[in-house]
Amino acid sequence: MKMNRFVTLGFIISILCFSPNFLTAQSKKTSIITGAQQSEMYLPVLEGKNVAVVANHTSLVGDVHLVDNLIDSGIKVIKVFGPEHGFRGKADAGQKVDDKIDLVTGLPIISLYGSHKKPQPEDLENIDIVIFDIQDVGARFYTYIYTMTLVMEACAENNIPVIVLDRPNPNGFYVDGPILEPDYKSFVGMHPIPIVHGMTVGEYAKMVNGEYWLTDSITCNLTIIPVANYTHSDFYEIPVPPSPNLPNKYAVYLYPSLCLFEGTDVSIGRGTDYPFQIVGHPEFLPGSYIFVPRSIPGKATNPKHEGVHCNGQNLIGYAREMDNNPTKINLAWLIYYYENLKDKTDFFNAYFKKLAGTSQLKDQIESGLSEEQIRESWQPKLNQFKKIRKKYLLYPDFE
Repeated sequence: MKMNRFVTLGFIISILCFSPNFLTAQSKKTSIITGAQQSEMYLPVLEGKNVAVVANHTSLVGDVHLVDNLIDSGIKVIKVFGPEHGFRGKADAGQKVDDKIDLVTGLPIISLYGSHKKPQPEDLENIDIVIFDIQDVGARFYTYIYTMTLVMEACAENNIPVIVLDRPNPNGFYVDGPILEPDYKSFVGMHPIPIVHGMTVGEYAKMVNGEYWLTDSITCNLTIIPVANYTHSDFYEIPVPPSPNLPNKYAVYLYPSLCLFEGTDVSIGRGTDYPFQIVGHPEFLPGSYIFVPRSIPGKATNPKHEGVHCNGQNLIGYAREMDNNPTKINLAWLIYYYENLKDKTDFFNAYFKKLAGTSQLKDQIESGLSEEQIRESWQPKLNQFKKIRKKYLLYPDFE
Protein backbone atom coordinates (compact mmCIF):
# COMPACT_ATOMS: atom_id res chain seq x y z
CA MET A 1 0.00 0.00 0.00
CA LYS A 2 2.83 2.39 0.82
CA MET A 3 4.42 1.71 -2.56
CA ASN A 4 1.20 2.49 -4.41
CA ARG A 5 0.79 5.79 -2.57
CA PHE A 6 4.34 6.85 -3.41
CA VAL A 7 4.12 5.79 -7.05
CA THR A 8 0.89 7.76 -7.30
CA LEU A 9 2.65 10.76 -5.78
CA GLY A 10 5.49 10.36 -8.29
CA PHE A 11 2.94 10.27 -11.13
CA ILE A 12 1.24 13.42 -9.86
CA ILE A 13 4.61 15.11 -9.48
CA SER A 14 5.58 14.24 -13.06
CA ILE A 15 2.30 15.79 -14.25
CA LEU A 16 2.91 18.92 -12.22
CA CYS A 17 6.33 19.33 -13.79
CA PHE A 18 4.56 20.40 -16.98
CA SER A 19 2.12 22.79 -15.28
CA PRO A 20 2.60 26.59 -15.41
CA ASN A 21 4.84 28.14 -12.80
CA PHE A 22 2.98 29.06 -9.64
CA LEU A 23 2.64 32.72 -8.72
CA THR A 24 4.47 33.35 -5.49
CA ALA A 25 3.73 36.16 -3.10
CA GLN A 26 7.03 37.72 -4.16
CA SER A 27 6.02 37.83 -7.83
CA LYS A 28 2.95 39.84 -6.81
CA LYS A 29 4.92 42.05 -4.44
CA THR A 30 7.72 43.97 -6.10
CA SER A 31 8.61 46.43 -3.36
CA ILE A 32 11.00 44.33 -1.27
CA ILE A 33 14.24 46.29 -0.88
CA THR A 34 17.33 44.53 0.47
CA GLY A 35 19.66 46.11 3.01
CA ALA A 36 22.38 46.49 0.36
CA GLN A 37 20.03 48.54 -1.82
CA GLN A 38 19.52 51.08 0.97
CA SER A 39 22.99 52.59 0.66
CA GLU A 40 21.89 55.86 2.24
CA MET A 41 21.66 53.98 5.53
CA TYR A 42 25.25 52.73 5.61
CA LEU A 43 27.46 54.76 3.23
CA PRO A 44 27.74 57.74 5.64
CA VAL A 45 29.05 55.39 8.35
CA LEU A 46 31.73 54.04 6.00
CA GLU A 47 33.13 57.37 4.82
CA GLY A 48 36.78 57.79 5.79
CA LYS A 49 36.97 54.22 7.13
CA ASN A 50 39.09 51.23 6.07
CA VAL A 51 36.44 48.68 5.14
CA ALA A 52 36.52 44.90 4.76
CA VAL A 53 33.63 43.15 3.04
CA VAL A 54 32.37 39.58 3.54
CA ALA A 55 30.66 38.84 0.26
CA ASN A 56 30.12 36.53 -2.67
CA HIS A 57 28.36 36.61 -6.04
CA THR A 58 24.96 37.17 -4.37
CA SER A 59 26.11 40.49 -2.86
CA LEU A 60 24.39 42.66 -5.42
CA VAL A 61 22.99 46.18 -5.39
CA GLY A 62 20.64 45.84 -8.32
CA ASP A 63 22.92 44.47 -11.06
CA VAL A 64 26.12 45.87 -9.52
CA HIS A 65 28.28 43.96 -7.03
CA LEU A 66 28.36 45.51 -3.57
CA VAL A 67 32.16 45.82 -3.64
CA ASP A 68 32.07 47.67 -6.96
CA ASN A 69 29.26 49.88 -5.67
CA LEU A 70 31.23 50.78 -2.54
CA ILE A 71 34.35 51.61 -4.53
CA ASP A 72 32.34 53.70 -7.00
CA SER A 73 30.83 55.55 -4.01
CA GLY A 74 34.29 56.52 -2.78
CA ILE A 75 34.49 53.99 0.06
CA LYS A 76 37.96 52.64 0.85
CA VAL A 77 37.58 48.88 0.58
CA ILE A 78 40.77 47.22 1.83
CA LYS A 79 40.00 43.53 1.36
CA VAL A 80 37.28 40.97 0.77
CA PHE A 81 36.51 37.79 2.73
CA GLY A 82 34.93 34.95 0.75
CA PRO A 83 32.77 32.07 2.15
CA GLU A 84 32.23 28.50 0.94
CA HIS A 85 32.01 28.39 -2.89
CA GLY A 86 34.32 31.42 -3.08
CA PHE A 87 33.90 35.15 -3.70
CA ARG A 88 32.58 34.56 -7.22
CA GLY A 89 30.48 31.52 -6.13
CA LYS A 90 32.01 29.00 -8.53
CA ALA A 91 33.56 26.41 -6.20
CA ASP A 92 31.89 23.05 -5.56
CA ALA A 93 30.47 22.19 -2.12
CA GLY A 94 33.32 21.39 0.24
CA GLN A 95 35.96 22.38 -2.32
CA LYS A 96 39.02 24.13 -0.87
CA VAL A 97 39.10 27.82 -1.79
CA ASP A 98 42.47 29.59 -1.73
CA ASP A 99 43.35 33.22 -1.04
CA LYS A 100 43.82 35.22 -4.22
CA ILE A 101 43.66 38.64 -5.83
CA ASP A 102 40.34 39.59 -7.42
CA LEU A 103 40.94 40.18 -11.11
CA VAL A 104 38.14 42.73 -11.36
CA THR A 105 39.05 45.04 -8.46
CA GLY A 106 42.62 44.05 -7.62
CA LEU A 107 41.60 43.54 -3.99
CA PRO A 108 43.02 40.71 -1.88
CA ILE A 109 40.46 37.97 -1.22
CA ILE A 110 40.86 36.03 2.02
CA SER A 111 39.11 32.65 1.91
CA LEU A 112 37.05 31.77 4.98
CA TYR A 113 36.50 28.18 3.95
CA GLY A 114 38.74 25.20 4.59
CA SER A 115 41.19 25.36 7.50
CA HIS A 116 40.89 29.16 7.72
CA LYS A 117 37.24 29.70 8.59
CA LYS A 118 37.71 32.56 11.07
CA PRO A 119 39.54 35.84 10.32
CA GLN A 120 42.83 36.04 12.20
CA PRO A 121 44.02 39.24 13.95
CA GLU A 122 46.45 39.88 11.09
CA ASP A 123 43.56 39.62 8.61
CA LEU A 124 41.85 42.47 10.43
CA GLU A 125 44.83 44.78 10.82
CA ASN A 126 44.01 48.38 9.80
CA ILE A 127 40.32 47.46 9.33
CA ASP A 128 37.87 49.91 10.91
CA ILE A 129 34.61 48.21 10.04
CA VAL A 130 33.38 44.96 8.41
CA ILE A 131 30.36 44.64 6.11
CA PHE A 132 28.58 41.27 5.77
CA ASP A 133 26.28 40.81 2.77
CA ILE A 134 25.54 37.27 1.58
CA GLN A 135 22.25 35.68 0.53
CA ASP A 136 21.32 32.72 2.77
CA VAL A 137 18.70 30.01 2.15
CA GLY A 138 17.46 29.46 5.71
CA ALA A 139 18.65 25.90 6.39
CA ARG A 140 20.88 24.94 9.32
CA PHE A 141 23.37 23.06 7.16
CA TYR A 142 23.99 26.02 4.82
CA THR A 143 27.34 27.40 5.98
CA TYR A 144 27.05 31.13 5.33
CA ILE A 145 25.52 31.84 8.76
CA TYR A 146 28.53 30.21 10.41
CA THR A 147 30.94 32.28 8.35
CA MET A 148 29.00 35.28 9.66
CA THR A 149 29.23 33.94 13.23
CA LEU A 150 33.01 33.53 13.06
CA VAL A 151 33.42 36.97 11.49
CA MET A 152 31.35 38.44 14.32
CA GLU A 153 33.51 36.60 16.85
CA ALA A 154 36.78 37.78 15.30
CA CYS A 155 35.52 41.35 15.12
CA ALA A 156 34.31 41.24 18.73
CA GLU A 157 37.75 40.06 19.83
CA ASN A 158 39.39 42.91 17.91
CA ASN A 159 36.87 45.68 18.74
CA ILE A 160 35.72 46.08 15.15
CA PRO A 161 32.05 46.83 14.44
CA VAL A 162 30.06 44.71 11.97
CA ILE A 163 27.27 45.88 9.69
CA VAL A 164 24.99 43.15 8.29
CA LEU A 165 23.12 44.13 5.14
CA ASP A 166 20.04 41.97 5.52
CA ARG A 167 18.33 39.93 2.81
CA PRO A 168 15.05 37.96 2.76
CA ASN A 169 15.03 34.28 3.66
CA PRO A 170 13.52 32.22 0.79
CA ASN A 171 12.61 29.53 3.34
CA GLY A 172 11.63 32.01 6.02
CA PHE A 173 7.93 31.11 5.99
CA TYR A 174 8.21 28.14 8.40
CA VAL A 175 10.28 26.61 11.20
CA ASP A 176 10.84 22.85 11.39
CA GLY A 177 13.15 19.97 12.19
CA PRO A 178 15.11 18.52 15.10
CA ILE A 179 17.21 20.87 17.23
CA LEU A 180 20.98 20.44 16.91
CA GLU A 181 22.55 18.65 19.89
CA PRO A 182 26.00 19.73 21.16
CA ASP A 183 27.64 16.39 20.28
CA TYR A 184 26.97 17.03 16.59
CA LYS A 185 28.29 20.56 16.35
CA SER A 186 30.19 21.16 13.08
CA PHE A 187 30.44 23.69 10.26
CA VAL A 188 27.10 22.39 8.94
CA GLY A 189 25.53 23.05 12.35
CA MET A 190 27.07 25.24 15.04
CA HIS A 191 24.09 26.28 17.15
CA PRO A 192 21.04 24.71 18.86
CA ILE A 193 18.58 25.51 16.08
CA PRO A 194 16.24 23.38 13.92
CA ILE A 195 16.97 22.45 10.31
CA VAL A 196 14.71 25.30 9.12
CA HIS A 197 15.15 28.29 11.43
CA GLY A 198 12.90 30.84 9.70
CA MET A 199 15.23 33.81 10.20
CA THR A 200 17.08 36.25 7.96
CA VAL A 201 20.85 36.61 8.40
CA GLY A 202 20.23 39.87 10.24
CA GLU A 203 17.84 38.23 12.68
CA TYR A 204 20.23 35.32 13.06
CA ALA A 205 23.12 37.68 13.85
CA LYS A 206 20.97 39.25 16.56
CA MET A 207 20.30 35.79 18.00
CA VAL A 208 24.01 34.90 17.97
CA ASN A 209 24.69 38.04 20.00
CA GLY A 210 21.64 37.81 22.24
CA GLU A 211 22.08 34.14 23.12
CA TYR A 212 25.82 34.65 23.76
CA TRP A 213 26.88 32.02 21.24
CA LEU A 214 30.27 33.62 20.57
CA THR A 215 33.32 32.26 22.43
CA ASP A 216 33.46 33.30 26.10
CA SER A 217 29.98 34.86 25.67
CA ILE A 218 31.45 38.00 24.10
CA THR A 219 29.18 40.16 21.94
CA CYS A 220 29.80 41.94 18.67
CA ASN A 221 29.21 45.64 17.99
CA LEU A 222 26.44 44.86 15.52
CA THR A 223 24.30 46.98 13.20
CA ILE A 224 21.60 45.52 10.94
CA ILE A 225 20.40 47.33 7.83
CA PRO A 226 16.95 45.71 7.53
CA VAL A 227 15.03 44.70 4.44
CA ALA A 228 12.18 47.06 3.59
CA ASN A 229 8.66 45.72 2.99
CA TYR A 230 9.47 42.10 3.84
CA THR A 231 7.47 39.69 6.01
CA HIS A 232 8.06 36.04 6.90
CA SER A 233 4.94 35.11 4.95
CA ASP A 234 6.59 36.14 1.68
CA PHE A 235 7.76 33.62 -0.90
CA TYR A 236 10.96 35.35 -1.96
CA GLU A 237 12.75 34.25 -5.12
CA ILE A 238 16.52 34.74 -4.95
CA PRO A 239 17.64 36.71 -8.04
CA VAL A 240 20.86 34.68 -8.55
CA PRO A 241 21.69 31.09 -7.54
CA PRO A 242 23.20 31.20 -4.02
CA SER A 243 25.57 28.28 -4.76
CA PRO A 244 26.38 26.03 -7.74
CA ASN A 245 23.97 23.22 -6.78
CA LEU A 246 21.00 25.43 -5.90
CA PRO A 247 20.33 26.76 -9.41
CA ASN A 248 16.73 27.93 -8.96
CA LYS A 249 13.92 28.50 -6.47
CA TYR A 250 12.73 24.88 -6.74
CA ALA A 251 16.09 23.58 -5.49
CA VAL A 252 16.05 26.20 -2.71
CA TYR A 253 12.60 25.07 -1.52
CA LEU A 254 13.51 21.37 -1.66
CA TYR A 255 16.95 21.79 -0.10
CA PRO A 256 15.94 21.50 3.61
CA SER A 257 14.26 18.14 2.93
CA LEU A 258 16.65 16.69 0.36
CA CYS A 259 19.91 17.67 2.03
CA LEU A 260 19.40 14.87 4.58
CA PHE A 261 19.91 12.43 1.67
CA GLU A 262 23.52 13.70 1.49
CA GLY A 263 24.06 11.53 4.57
CA THR A 264 22.83 8.43 2.75
CA ASP A 265 23.65 6.35 -0.33
CA VAL A 266 20.85 8.06 -2.26
CA SER A 267 21.59 10.72 -4.90
CA ILE A 268 19.84 14.10 -4.89
CA GLY A 269 20.91 14.90 -8.42
CA ARG A 270 24.41 16.26 -7.97
CA GLY A 271 26.08 15.78 -11.32
CA THR A 272 22.86 16.41 -13.28
CA ASP A 273 21.04 19.48 -14.56
CA TYR A 274 18.61 19.23 -11.62
CA PRO A 275 20.58 19.11 -8.33
CA PHE A 276 18.35 19.13 -5.23
CA GLN A 277 15.31 18.67 -7.46
CA ILE A 278 15.47 14.93 -8.15
CA VAL A 279 16.21 11.94 -5.95
CA GLY A 280 17.14 8.36 -6.79
CA HIS A 281 19.30 5.27 -6.40
CA PRO A 282 20.41 2.49 -8.79
CA GLU A 283 18.47 -0.15 -6.82
CA PHE A 284 15.32 1.87 -6.07
CA LEU A 285 12.66 -0.13 -7.95
CA PRO A 286 9.55 2.07 -7.43
CA GLY A 287 11.21 5.01 -9.20
CA SER A 288 9.33 6.80 -11.98
CA TYR A 289 12.26 8.95 -13.17
CA ILE A 290 15.74 7.93 -14.40
CA PHE A 291 18.92 10.01 -14.32
CA VAL A 292 22.67 9.40 -14.64
CA PRO A 293 25.02 11.54 -12.51
CA ARG A 294 28.13 12.80 -14.29
CA SER A 295 31.17 14.81 -13.31
CA ILE A 296 30.55 18.55 -13.71
CA PRO A 297 33.56 20.73 -12.76
CA GLY A 298 32.60 23.42 -10.26
CA LYS A 299 29.36 21.66 -9.37
CA ALA A 300 29.98 17.96 -8.80
CA THR A 301 33.47 16.65 -9.49
CA ASN A 302 32.82 13.16 -8.09
CA PRO A 303 29.05 12.79 -7.76
CA LYS A 304 27.43 9.89 -5.98
CA HIS A 305 26.72 6.96 -8.39
CA GLU A 306 28.60 8.65 -11.21
CA GLY A 307 27.83 7.06 -14.57
CA VAL A 308 25.15 4.76 -13.16
CA HIS A 309 21.43 4.86 -13.94
CA CYS A 310 19.49 5.99 -10.86
CA ASN A 311 15.78 5.30 -10.45
CA GLY A 312 13.77 7.81 -8.48
CA GLN A 313 11.50 10.84 -8.56
CA ASN A 314 11.50 14.29 -10.15
CA LEU A 315 10.29 16.66 -7.40
CA ILE A 316 10.21 19.94 -9.32
CA GLY A 317 6.43 19.76 -9.56
CA TYR A 318 6.20 19.43 -5.78
CA ALA A 319 8.35 22.54 -5.39
CA ARG A 320 6.23 24.44 -7.92
CA GLU A 321 3.29 23.99 -5.57
CA MET A 322 5.26 25.07 -2.50
CA ASP A 323 2.78 27.79 -1.57
CA ASN A 324 0.06 25.09 -1.38
CA ASN A 325 2.16 22.38 0.32
CA PRO A 326 2.37 21.83 4.08
CA THR A 327 5.08 24.06 5.50
CA LYS A 328 7.33 21.37 6.88
CA ILE A 329 10.36 19.26 6.08
CA ASN A 330 9.23 16.26 4.05
CA LEU A 331 10.48 13.09 5.77
CA ALA A 332 8.27 10.75 3.73
CA TRP A 333 10.82 10.55 0.90
CA LEU A 334 13.69 9.65 3.24
CA ILE A 335 11.65 7.03 5.09
CA TYR A 336 10.35 5.50 1.87
CA TYR A 337 13.80 5.11 0.33
CA TYR A 338 15.05 3.46 3.51
CA GLU A 339 12.12 1.03 3.45
CA ASN A 340 12.56 0.14 -0.22
CA LEU A 341 16.33 -0.29 -0.55
CA LYS A 342 17.49 -3.79 0.34
CA ASP A 343 20.99 -2.97 1.62
CA LYS A 344 20.18 -1.01 4.76
CA THR A 345 23.65 -1.43 6.28
CA ASP A 346 25.09 1.12 3.81
CA PHE A 347 22.03 3.36 3.58
CA PHE A 348 23.27 5.91 6.15
CA ASN A 349 26.81 7.25 6.25
CA ALA A 350 28.70 9.06 9.02
CA TYR A 351 27.60 12.46 7.67
CA PHE A 352 23.92 11.85 8.36
CA LYS A 353 24.05 12.54 12.10
CA LYS A 354 25.86 15.84 11.51
CA LEU A 355 23.20 16.93 9.03
CA ALA A 356 20.36 15.79 11.25
CA GLY A 357 22.07 17.33 14.28
CA THR A 358 21.12 14.31 16.37
CA SER A 359 21.49 10.52 16.42
CA GLN A 360 17.81 10.14 17.17
CA LEU A 361 16.50 10.61 13.63
CA LYS A 362 18.59 7.74 12.25
CA ASP A 363 17.49 5.50 15.13
CA GLN A 364 13.83 6.44 14.60
CA ILE A 365 13.92 5.63 10.88
CA GLU A 366 15.70 2.33 11.50
CA SER A 367 13.12 1.47 14.15
CA GLY A 368 10.26 1.96 11.71
CA LEU A 369 8.67 5.02 13.28
CA SER A 370 6.24 6.94 11.10
CA GLU A 371 6.82 10.51 9.95
CA GLU A 372 4.11 11.66 12.36
CA GLN A 373 5.76 9.92 15.32
CA ILE A 374 9.16 11.38 14.44
CA ARG A 375 7.75 14.87 14.03
CA GLU A 376 5.96 14.64 17.37
CA SER A 377 9.29 13.95 19.10
CA TRP A 378 10.64 17.29 17.80
CA GLN A 379 7.84 19.45 19.14
CA PRO A 380 8.89 20.25 22.75
CA LYS A 381 12.34 21.59 21.78
CA LEU A 382 10.98 23.12 18.58
CA ASN A 383 8.41 25.10 20.57
CA GLN A 384 11.15 26.32 22.91
CA PHE A 385 13.19 27.51 19.93
CA LYS A 386 10.23 29.37 18.47
CA LYS A 387 9.88 31.35 21.70
CA ILE A 388 13.56 32.32 21.59
CA ARG A 389 13.36 33.14 17.88
CA LYS A 390 10.56 35.64 18.37
CA LYS A 391 12.83 37.84 20.51
CA TYR A 392 15.05 38.56 17.52
CA LEU A 393 12.59 38.96 14.64
CA LEU A 394 12.83 42.18 12.64
CA TYR A 395 9.84 41.44 10.39
CA PRO A 396 6.19 40.36 10.82
CA ASP A 397 6.04 36.63 11.38
CA PHE A 398 4.09 33.93 9.52
CA GLU A 399 2.20 32.95 12.68
